[in-house]
Amino acid sequence: MHLFRIQNRIEIVARLLGPERRRPGLGGFAQAPASGFPVRRKAGDPDHTMVEPGHKLKQIRERLGLRYRDVEEFSQQIADRRRNSEFLIPISRLSDIENRGVVPGIFKLYSLCAIYRLDMGEVLKWYGVDPAELPADSAAVSADNTHLVGFSRSSLRSWSSEAMIPLMLDPGLDLGKTTFLSRFIQSWGVLPLMILSGHEPKNYRYGYLGTDDWFMYPILRPGSLVLIDENRRKVVSGGWTNEMDRPIYFLEHRNGWMCAWCSLAENQLIAMPHPASSMAPVVFSWPHEVEVLGQVVGVANRLTAPAKPRVRS
Repeated sequence: MHLFRIQNRIEIVARLLGPERRRPGLGGFAQAPASGFPVRRKAGDPDHTMVEPGHKLKQIRERLGLRYRDVEEFSQQIADRRRNSEFLIPISRLSDIENRGVVPGIFKLYSLCAIYRLDMGEVLKWYGVDPAELPADSAAVSADNTHLVGFSRSSLRSWSSEAMIPLMLDPGLDLGKTTFLSRFIQSWGVLPLMILSGHEPKNYRYGYLGTDDWFMYPILRPGSLVLIDENRRKVVSGGWTNEMDRPIYFLEHRNGWMCAWCSLAENQLIAMPHPASSMAPVVFSWPHEVEVLGQVVGVANRLTAPAKPRVRS
């Protein structure tokens, strides 16, 4: 009879709490789903909750002396300012973020960073997302078509404020000879990128040469990363002595982008390929069908041999 009363009390409390408020962990049960039936967590299943970032946000809020109500009111001001209710953080959602490992959406994360005066890139790292890794992850994903790279220097510098560089080289290193440099680096260190900002070239953009773009092969290999000087948009007709000195331009046309040698004839721009590529020249109506975004002034590529380019029939 005593056991029966205890069981009845547990059922009454469970009904009062409701499925969404039952706590996990009792008897090996996870949080109950909407159906009201608990789901037993299997042994070895990973726990995907992110409690630690929520605790950090809670500690910062408490240090600032802010109550849940204060955060809700401040986020309402941001939502009103942005004319978007997604920026609003209700008290219940803030509690879930801090105590139950709920990951905030991008709008609410923005509001929290604004209210707590936090760097959004740093908070993203707490949740396992490092914006400074965007270029590296992008480089790991191949793309067939040539295109502009949208990672600007200013945005990347705001996400990543430091860079690893070699601080000490072997004094016996002869820079006049080709060297496997890794063997001569004695120590690495961190350099704030703010120091380098004064030496950073201006008006540069970056382009990626698609893995299917053989137009300027072998000078520009498919998969290369090119540096584009936006100040050099004028197509010149002379001034070089060999093909390596001839300007290569980064063009935007209705179907995408391309790198090419260029010449102007009346109302036409002729994009000329490297002869070894076996590609045909492309003629555009100038300036309606094509825009010169700048001159290619630098290139980074891999020296592994690409697949044999297609031969023109």
